[in-house]
Amino acid sequence: MKIKNIKINNYGNLENKEINLEKNINIIYGKNESGKSTLLNYVKNIFYGISKNKNGRDISDYDKYKPWGKEDFSGKLKYELDNGKEFEIFRDFNKKKPKIFNGELEDISKEFDIVKKEGIPFFYEQTNVDETMFTSTVLSMQQEVKLDSYNQSVLVQKLANLAGTGDDNLSYAKVIEKLNKKQMEEVGTDRSQGRPINIVKEKLKNIQLVLKESEQYQNDKGSLKARIDEYNSKIDELELELGLVKRYNETILCNQQEQNKVNIKKEYAKEKNEKIEELLSEKNNLLQKNNLNKENKNTKLNEKNKKRKKYILILLFILIFNILIFSLNKNYLKNNIINIFNFLLIPIYLIIIFILEKNKNKKIKNRIKKKNEKINDEINLVEKQIEILNEEKNKIEKEIENEQIKIDNKFDLELEKIKNNYKDKLDINKYIEKIEENNLNNFIYELQEKINKNKIELQSIKIREEEKTKKLENMASLKEEYELLEEELNNLEEKNASINLAKEFLEKAYVKMKNSITPKFTENLSKNISSISNNKYTKVGINDEKGLIVENEYGEYIPVERLSIGTIDQLYLSLRLSMIDDLSEEKMPILLDEAFAYFDDARLENILKFLSENMKEHQVIIFTCTKREKEILDKLNIEYNFIEM
Repeated sequence: MKIKNIKINNYGNLENKEINLEKNINIIYGKNESGKSTLLNYVKNIFYGISKNKNGRDISDYDKYKPWGKEDFSGKLKYELDNGKEFEIFRDFNKKKPKIFNGELEDISKEFDIVKKEGIPFFYEQTNVDETMFTSTVLSMQQEVKLDSYNQSVLVQKLANLAGTGDDNLSYAKVIEKLNKKQMEEVGTDRSQGRPINIVKEKLKNIQLVLKESEQYQNDKGSLKARIDEYNSKIDELELELGLVKRYNETILCNQQEQNKVNIKKEYAKEKNEKIEELLSEKNNLLQKNNLNKENKNTKLNEKNKKRKKYILILLFILIFNILIFSLNKNYLKNNIINIFNFLLIPIYLIIIFILEKNKNKKIKNRIKKKNEKINDEINLVEKQIEILNEEKNKIEKEIENEQIKIDNKFDLELEKIKNNYKDKLDINKYIEKIEENNLNNFIYELQEKINKNKIELQSIKIREEEKTKKLENMASLKEEYELLEEELNNLEEKNASINLAKEFLEKAYVKMKNSITPKFTENLSKNISSISNNKYTKVGINDEKGLIVENEYGEYIPVERLSIGTIDQLYLSLRLSMIDDLSEEKMPILLDEAFAYFDDARLENILKFLSENMKEHQVIIFTCTKREKEILDKLNIEYNFIEM
């Protein structure tokens, strides 16, 4: 057990004080009257409560530590048991009952017994250490290192009880007496009369004679019941299998429905693609038409060139004709008008030809241009339609891809859920193989048929079982009584055996512990004092006449009272440390208030070494008004937690 945190709201002269402790050695340093002893009393009172009784003193603890002029008289302490469980205790010292919280800060006060005079002795339930033992061993108050005669006698009595019963609050003789009385009253013996075990045996003997004839009916019924259980098990397995197949089928159907929606979109995308192909074909046709127009244009230009050649030939003919006319006119006719007309004929012809050709070319160009513009407009329109259709198609294909992934993932997830739901109930892999190998609708039908067939068989067996039950109805109550009596007899025999076993073990444990507890205790005590005294004293014993005795260097056993104060302090501290592990299953903390006041530096170094090396499993809390302990621990390079009040 380890104390982790102490929080004092108001207690004596301490106010709003909080102290954190470590698991090993802790030194709480403060000058005289700084509140160290008050803090030590606070720890005891937080665990066991504070008494308003004086108990032979001038003033009670309640009156001594209640703050003057303040209503608040409370505090809290956090500690951890060896099993790792943490607890926080809040106590208002004006009230009898504390509030107990677990590590999750849940109020668990009601989980502990309530004692009218003591409140809630939770700490005793957890550690098996009462307040007297706590004060006599765990807690060493200032000037109280020595055990007084009362506390020493308490320890001796508790050790005697522990040796006898394993419980320091139970006497061996009293336990044996109670067990014998309990055995006779609640069980009895073979030689007793009118006791529970004798009455039960007589009743069983009488009922057994009557029940023999019902054994065959009972055997038949047991056989039928086994078959009923077999059929129920078979039906349960078939229904599980049917449920698995139905869920698998539902998942597949659901997946198919989702897939159909995707297939509709695929068809829509296909239509878009076909439309794009049509438009691409139409675009190619228009491009071909456009190319054809260009070819026609070239053809017409070729024709025009041919016509030009024709016109040139005509012009050449006219020129030759004009030359002949001119020659004739010059030599024979000699008419100037003819010459003038003749020479004007060629330009006029050329002008006419030029005008006609120009108009014709213009018309051709305009016609070709309009055709080309119309075709280009149609091509642009087709390309725009293709672009729009491609966008729509890509969008649909993206949707299809995303939806397909979702569908596949959902399907895989549903199948995994089905497997997880049935893997602990069925051989899932075997059934999945059967499902995949069969037509699901046929498989479901076959399973349903098997279930119905088994249910019919089961009902038939149940009817036969009911017939057997009716035959046993007259003996049922008698059989039930017989079974109850058998159970009662078994319980009585078990109780009797348990009591005998308990007495046997208790007697063996008593003898064993009686023969071993004192040697073990004195051996531990001798080892402790040997370590603490640096081997000056190596053998210590307990004597009924003289109490604690020690062997001196001459071999003489002398009472400890004849030794020096420092040696006596060492012995009694060693006595406490020797007892501390036998008091509780918990490794209780060791609280020492000015316990080393009469120790010289050498003795102090020895005890600190001993505590560090031999009490590692215990939390050690040293209250001191000097820094000797700190200086020696620093010198020995021993880790510790230093707290200044």
